[in-house]
Amino acid sequence: MAPPHEKLADALDALKSLQKDGRRVFRSAEIGRVYRERLVQNGFLREVIKGWLISTGPHAIDGDTTPWYASFWEFCARYCQERFGANWYLSPEQSLLIHAEATAIPPQVIVYSTKGTNNTIQLLFGTSLYDLKQKQMPSPTDLIEKNGLRLFSFDAALVKVPEAFFQRSPIEAQVALAAIRDPSVILSRLLDGGHSAIAGRLAGAFRRGGRDSFADEILKTMKGAGYDVRESDPFAAQQAVPAITTGTAPIVGRLQAIWETQRQAVLEIFLPPPGLPHDQKAYLKFVEDIYQSDAYHSLSIEGYSVTPELIDRVRQGSWNPQADEQDQKSRDALAARGYWQAFQEVKKSVAAIIDGASPGALVQDAHRSWYREMFQPSVAAGILRAGVLAGYRNMPVYIRGSRHIPPRAESVPEGMAALFELLENEPAPAVRAVLGHWLVGYVHPYPDGNGRIARFLMNAMLASGGYPWTVIRVDDRAAYMTALETASVDLDIRPFAEFLAERVRWSLDKSL
Repeated sequence: MAPPHEKLADALDALKSLQKDGRRVFRSAEIGRVYRERLVQNGFLREVIKGWLISTGPHAIDGDTTPWYASFWEFCARYCQERFGANWYLSPEQSLLIHAEATAIPPQVIVYSTKGTNNTIQLLFGTSLYDLKQKQMPSPTDLIEKNGLRLFSFDAALVKVPEAFFQRSPIEAQVALAAIRDPSVILSRLLDGGHSAIAGRLAGAFRRGGRDSFADEILKTMKGAGYDVRESDPFAAQQAVPAITTGTAPIVGRLQAIWETQRQAVLEIFLPPPGLPHDQKAYLKFVEDIYQSDAYHSLSIEGYSVTPELIDRVRQGSWNPQADEQDQKSRDALAARGYWQAFQEVKKSVAAIIDGASPGALVQDAHRSWYREMFQPSVAAGILRAGVLAGYRNMPVYIRGSRHIPPRAESVPEGMAALFELLENEPAPAVRAVLGHWLVGYVHPYPDGNGRIARFLMNAMLASGGYPWTVIRVDDRAAYMTALETASVDLDIRPFAEFLAERVRWSLDKSL
């Protein structure tokens, strides 16, 4: 009889054959009962509902939502395809959210289907799927498929969403409006359906977003066809509605809109900037002196077991992976060395910024060097392949425990370019620091190290206003992560701005 480890290896081999093309979701029938039970028992599979499983891993602890959130949309697509065939689609509201790169996992997904039973299917971690019965399917021209999900197209969804969507999700509504390159796309739907009230709403929405020509064309054409159209502003309850240029990529429009709607809250919360330091040597001396504390807390937040003694060894040059096999193999030591190397590069950036260099443009170039230095020791030691130093990720990533799913890898270059343009054009250092930190984590451009890069960028932007280098303590990790989650999922920057403002005040007291 084969020993237990060989039996598990056979089961894993069967699972591997199913995981081609990155699949995470499986029907129970796809895996033999003995293999399935062995994989579930050892934490490699988890049941979602009867007959459906997702990949996980023995490293996942109880309550870890990451494997489920990483599999959520694939599960929805496969489950609906299996149950409803081609006779299903997501709601117009959910379609627009997905099109607009609003990637937070929703508590409930409403699936429309002629085979629906008006039933709620409870899923993992408080999520659910509701199948809403419909008498007939929409026109095939209304629907598109994206990553296995059957969605309304931008224009079809805009005609079908209720007015409340514009008030509840103004950023997503504006991103969707920006995707309409010519009013004729919308007009054909409005005219064919006789949608005079919706025409008035969309005309008002386009005008609120600064596209008067679109609004005028909708009104003139509908009235010319004999419809009584009365323009209304669906954003009326919103004080600030971002204007996004026609044809802007969804991720770019989303970041621009987030920035415009969130910056005022930061200005209300933060202390005015002290101004660039007169004594640059003293400012940089404070940065040097705070290195040990910053390295300890920043690495500890990421889960590394880094002691002050290890940090001292790295700083003094006694860390030697060539001579010390333990140093070469130590994940924590490699991370500490990489952090020290990256910190030296960040110091150079800070020195240039307090000397008057343009912070956004400088950091746009420098952040790639920070990243390379951070992971160079692990590459040199053979722990990571050299390709990780190439740059932005080309794969999906997930944030442990977060409902926020970072944008698709294909969107990252455009998103980061937009972020650095926003940093460059922003006059307020506090806004650059708070929103810059948050949105680096939001886009998550790298396979790893995004939190450290975000905190480095935050401190470079703080330096542009003369604020001191600020440490985020590991003791505050829960509050820090909760505030970031609120920003990314609820688009509310206030808790995070208040958190950082308190830490900056503490650092100001220390630096005096």
